[in-house]
Amino acid sequence: MANLKTSFQLLSILLSLQIFLKSVSLEAITLSANSSHFNAGCIDIEREALIKFKADLKDPSGRLSSWVGKDCCSRLGVGCSRETGNIIMLDLKNRFPYTFINLEGDAYEKGMAAYRLSCLGGNLNPSLLELKYLYYLDLSFNNFQGLTIPSFIGSLSELTYLDLSSSSFFGLVPPHLGNLSNLRYLNLNSPSVLNISSYFQNLPHNYHVSDLNWITRLSHLEYLNLAYINLSSASPTWLQDINMLPSLSQLHLPFCNLYHFPQTLPMMNFSSLLLLDLEGNEFNTTIPQWLFNISTLMYPDLANCKIQGRLSNNDGRTLCNLKGLFLSDNKNTGEMTDFLESMSMCSNSSLEMLIVTRNRLSGQIPESIGKFKYLRTSQLGGNSFSGSIPLSIGNLSFLEDLSLNGNEMNGTIPDTIRQLSGLVSLDLAYNSWRGVVSEDHLSGLAKLKYFTVSSHRQSLADLRNKWIPAFSLKVFRMYDCHWGSTFPSWLKTQKNLSGLALANAGISGIIPDWVWKLSPQLGLLDLSSNQLEGELPSALQFKARAVIDLSSNRLEGPVPVWFNVSYLKLNSNLFSGVIPSNFFQEVPFLRSLYLSDNLINGSIPTSISRENSLQFLDLSRNQLSGNLHIPWKYLPDMIVINLSNNSLSGEIPPSICSCPYLQVLALFGNNLSGVPYLALRNCTELDTLDLGENGFSGSIPKWVGKNLLRLQLLSLRGNMFSGNIPPELCGLPALHVMDLAHNIFFGFIPPCLGNLSGLKTPAFYQPYSPNEYTYYSSRMVLVTKGRQLEYMHILSLVNLIDFSRNSFRGEIPEKITSLAYLGTLNLSQNQLTGKIPENIGELQRLETLDISLNHLSGSIPPSMSSMTLLSSLNLSYNNLSGPIPSANQFKTLNDPSIYEGNSQLCGSPLPTNCSTSTKEDSGFSGDEGEDESWIDMWWFYIALAPGFSLGFWVVCGTLILKKRWRYAYFRFVDRVKDRTFVVFTVSKARLQRKLGE
Repeated sequence: MANLKTSFQLLSILLSLQIFLKSVSLEAITLSANSSHFNAGCIDIEREALIKFKADLKDPSGRLSSWVGKDCCSRLGVGCSRETGNIIMLDLKNRFPYTFINLEGDAYEKGMAAYRLSCLGGNLNPSLLELKYLYYLDLSFNNFQGLTIPSFIGSLSELTYLDLSSSSFFGLVPPHLGNLSNLRYLNLNSPSVLNISSYFQNLPHNYHVSDLNWITRLSHLEYLNLAYINLSSASPTWLQDINMLPSLSQLHLPFCNLYHFPQTLPMMNFSSLLLLDLEGNEFNTTIPQWLFNISTLMYPDLANCKIQGRLSNNDGRTLCNLKGLFLSDNKNTGEMTDFLESMSMCSNSSLEMLIVTRNRLSGQIPESIGKFKYLRTSQLGGNSFSGSIPLSIGNLSFLEDLSLNGNEMNGTIPDTIRQLSGLVSLDLAYNSWRGVVSEDHLSGLAKLKYFTVSSHRQSLADLRNKWIPAFSLKVFRMYDCHWGSTFPSWLKTQKNLSGLALANAGISGIIPDWVWKLSPQLGLLDLSSNQLEGELPSALQFKARAVIDLSSNRLEGPVPVWFNVSYLKLNSNLFSGVIPSNFFQEVPFLRSLYLSDNLINGSIPTSISRENSLQFLDLSRNQLSGNLHIPWKYLPDMIVINLSNNSLSGEIPPSICSCPYLQVLALFGNNLSGVPYLALRNCTELDTLDLGENGFSGSIPKWVGKNLLRLQLLSLRGNMFSGNIPPELCGLPALHVMDLAHNIFFGFIPPCLGNLSGLKTPAFYQPYSPNEYTYYSSRMVLVTKGRQLEYMHILSLVNLIDFSRNSFRGEIPEKITSLAYLGTLNLSQNQLTGKIPENIGELQRLETLDISLNHLSGSIPPSMSSMTLLSSLNLSYNNLSGPIPSANQFKTLNDPSIYEGNSQLCGSPLPTNCSTSTKEDSGFSGDEGEDESWIDMWWFYIALAPGFSLGFWVVCGTLILKKRWRYAYFRFVDRVKDRTFVVFTVSKARLQRKLGE
């Protein structure tokens, strides 16, 4: 995709150059590079204007050091008219090559520092207004540190070219720019498009416009770029305003917060439009028909715009001039057959790029794709295409990039693929291919550099060990394709490999030495999910920022220290010993460390410094000890901390919230203690907080519901938390798992739980990293359907409230039945009273309901019969009465233990017949002995009052008078209570164990 964007930008540059050539006659300009023969100097007033302009600029690299003397036309970036000597061109663009953003390690840091030094900054002096004939002004790729675009620029009336892009300007785009009636080129692209995050991350990016009405006055405009500028205020009328520009050939509005995409355009003025870039807006609509009526359009980009609907055959027939179609990351549905068929009917079709990745397209890839003879890039991944690759694919002799990954392709890979002699990148991963990938398929692909394939069916790769391929790969990735037990020897011939992945390939034994010899050039090594054994080399030199995944094997020995690695995944192995104390110093570029499910002991290294850029740390399921007092303040980029299932002790230090982007904090199953909330108040980005099975105490403070507004998963189970649940907790908009089980909470269950919007709508899940390798999925231990399970990949689908084994009292709130997406509700082992809510049947997605061991009364609501997903129910040991419903779902809930301990319940599956129970409950049949019973009761009540008073004052009076006796009595009561609780808990556990056997 990066190559596609590069092509896109090159096209933009070429078209921009055409505009510039039309705007300014180069014959009328002299520049410092070729002005030795021109001695006209420049106008005095303009020379003074430049002096004032330079005085207000910051120039750390001395780029403007040549701005001395009287001949200002010889100065760098200044262009003058050959005829009059007037300054007509001011080109102060930062020309430092920013290709360093693709570099890594020290090269990147040095490039960034040099780029920063070369930027101009400071203020823009209005003395520029003295340059009355200025045609051209370019201040792009500098750093004006949040300076607002000065409104006086709108008074430079002769301007035809204005470029202020990527220079960190801030605030409102001045409507005064609408006064530049001669303007042909306007580029205000914001800095984030450079993706130089380490430099621009602290700059304000709320660059915005109030409306776009001013743009209608720029009638000569041919190029308009407002990328990454907030246009939400202009959204309703943005298209009508821009439609007033008849000469416009390029329109760039990506990531502009546009929400309105009109489906009709009564009068279309886009007679010259070649390129339309609307990527990253949120239109939530279909592609409007008027777009397909722009006959000049060559490059429409509607990627990531939430576009939906089908691509009809009429759409393609009017787009014969298309060279590129970008529709990735949308919601387009249906088949592409008709659309491509109609486009292929164009006699002069020149389509070069077809990008529709990550949509909802289905059906088979049509044979007509072979008619697009100029196609260079075809990216169809992330859809639901099925069948085989069409045989006609071999006709695409110009094809360089073919991607079908992540579909449902269940056919074969045709032999004609070998005819793609120009193919550079082939990605067939994550499908269900039939047959094999053979040498014949790859025999003609001499230019192939990037090859990825996998199959859900684990089809065999028919490639001989002695095979010598015609290509020289840079990246080879093969997943779920069984080779046998040994490494493929033919890979030794690939001397230029920078990426190697053989995951789940059935390989066993020790990793051969020739793999390690490749390490200096490897940026990717993925040998996960095999049966590899042995120890790893302790010190290797990988390529800068390397990604290493050796998880799910049988590797052992100490944790290796590999200097240049940025992603190290060694979980689910047999590594042991301690993590070296200087580990983080020796691996300074590490961003992701996964060592879970090993045998590692000792403490967490504290050798973290300001140079570390760690984001993901997972050391769970080891034997670590010690405390959490490490220098978290040096890890400002941290996103995930998972230290669950170790033996860590002590308290959570407040410094842990020095990580401003921390989203996951998992400390389940340790020996931690104290009041954790004192340390977590500033962790405002948390969406997962798991403190379960520790020794934490204290109550839930009110600020949790106000500060942690992103919280989705909350587990406090198995601690000593106490107090009431604050109503503010109900204000967490995304919370869909709330596990407070096995604590000492008391009071009433707040009715406002019915307001938890995260349990009323489907949970929105966004991975912590979109990258294939840095993707992280949270883990959490929860009890559902009576079993304790660890949830991971489907955790975003779990909707749970578990308040079991606390001391809640009162009734079950009626409002809780409004939680339409609630899947598990466990209120067992509390002191709840009252009735089960009559409309509990509204919980249509409820699968688990446990309200056992309470004091609930009344009947089982008939509405529960409609809960068709309910598969785990426990109503035992309450005071419920009446018949057990027998309709619908209750026919499957036929285990008597569900209802035991409710003596007044009757009906199947209990042995008590409801008619018999009714007769027994009706009382005595006659009034024999009625008078005698009444007299006995009368004397009983007479004696009760004085007896109670005497006993009360004998006991309480003694306790009041004797302080020592009073203390002894209450200690005795506490011991009895504790022993009773322990005996009850142990007896219950034994009973459950016997029943389980």
